[in-house]
Amino acid sequence: MANDAQVGLPARRQAARLLDQVLHEGRHFDDIFRSDGNRGSMKSFTQRDRALVRNLVATTLRRAGQIEDAVSRYLKRPLPKSARSARVILALGAAQILFLNVPPHAAIDLAVRCADLDRRARNFKGLINAVLRRVSENTETILAGQDAAVLNTPAWMWKRWRKAYGDTAARAISEAHLHEPSLDISVKQDPETWATKLGGHLLPTGTIRLISPGRIDALEGFSEGAWWVQDAAAALPMKLLGDVRGKRVLDMCAAPGGKTLQLATQGAHVTAIDRSAGRLEMIRENLARLSLNADLAEADALAYRPEKPPDLILLDAPCTATGTIRRHPDILSNRSPGDITALATMQSSLLAHAASLLPRGGRLVYCTCSLEPEEGEDQVSVLLENDPNLVRTPIPDTLALEELGPVVTSHGDLRTLPSHYPLDPPRLGGLDGFYAALLEKH
Repeated sequence: MANDAQVGLPARRQAARLLDQVLHEGRHFDDIFRSDGNRGSMKSFTQRDRALVRNLVATTLRRAGQIEDAVSRYLKRPLPKSARSARVILALGAAQILFLNVPPHAAIDLAVRCADLDRRARNFKGLINAVLRRVSENTETILAGQDAAVLNTPAWMWKRWRKAYGDTAARAISEAHLHEPSLDISVKQDPETWATKLGGHLLPTGTIRLISPGRIDALEGFSEGAWWVQDAAAALPMKLLGDVRGKRVLDMCAAPGGKTLQLATQGAHVTAIDRSAGRLEMIRENLARLSLNADLAEADALAYRPEKPPDLILLDAPCTATGTIRRHPDILSNRSPGDITALATMQSSLLAHAASLLPRGGRLVYCTCSLEPEEGEDQVSVLLENDPNLVRTPIPDTLALEELGPVVTSHGDLRTLPSHYPLDPPRLGGLDGFYAALLEKH
């Protein structure tokens, strides 16, 4: 029998462990993947095996609905709740057969061996073998009969997006989630030159888009501090503030820090606050790498009051992050409608507090990476009704966002969708779903 490492068994077992934590413990995949890679059981893995683990888990999460539909066709009865390990191994095996072009015999053999090494799944290895064989024999028929957009989107999300954006747009959003996105970076200066150096695609907004870049910290310009990772849509809200040079800017809920870096690059005097010391340390490290300056404060944004009133405020509020499913497919399984209600209450408080800190003539950008109107448009509408001193300012024409698609709302706010900026291949296009509004106090 071949050595485990040669056939990729350790990577499959690790993928099964991480997927189990996401699906059954509500853990965030990026957090546990990073933790295991830095000091856990994946520390000794090669870069290739780490990439394999990430691809296995992300694909299984992204295509969970199709996988469940395929597997259920060949189960006489649903697996019991106690069979969660077997369920995970079965899903990973089906993902490899249906979507990752792994030879069926290899995917099946590895799944059975994973089950044999897991005492909780050992009794199901015969069933896993039989079901995966049926899936492999009927792959073309299965995929031809599936509506991928609907199957891979939780019913409650699908219903909400149809109501908010219409049937066609909801389908386009869900189809965009099926594709692993590219890597977007923001540069300190000269994006044209860096796009050429890195072999990237320069977006009309100045973001550079890279496909399959490999290790991020090994790319040219990383250690020199020439750029940082930031989705193209996430880079837009800061630009609504206009010229920030020399202005006092309060970046509330600043982590992971991309907007802080943008503001510092443009010459603003930035105070970035976040309640998490660990996340602030990440911002501090990036500021040092890029040779940029900003004041960092560990504080609860709802209680924070600066000594001097800021000229500008940027509030990127905590949200359900349903606009980032392309990058974080675990959101499909670990979010619920109740999260929207709870987070909307927090957002309302944060927005009202931010408005209270704003002096006359000051400007505020409110944004979230959510597709849910309650976390975006509705928040601004309520604030404007309650505070007659605030007015909405339409997005400046100078931003020239037309090439991205219909991203400016009828109110003049920003609303990007994952289906915007469609390009071929799909990984070259798409945006995170973001909402942003520019407000001014009179």
